[in-house]
Amino acid sequence: MTMTLPSSATALTLLAQSGEHGGQHASLNPWLIGGVGLLGLLTLLWITTRFNRDR
Repeated sequence: MTMTLPSSATALTLLAQSGEHGGQHASLNPWLIGGVGLLGLLTLLWITTRFNRDR
């Protein structure tokens, strides 16, 4: 069976609609997760710039 874009889109749409709980856990705060992710990426950027002193 060959997967094409329309058949893949249909399958993914049906899969997304079949969820019972809405896809989000009640205890997850999106602002907190985003803030922690941003802080982690900024920390990695800072570490990278500390190791790359020749520029």
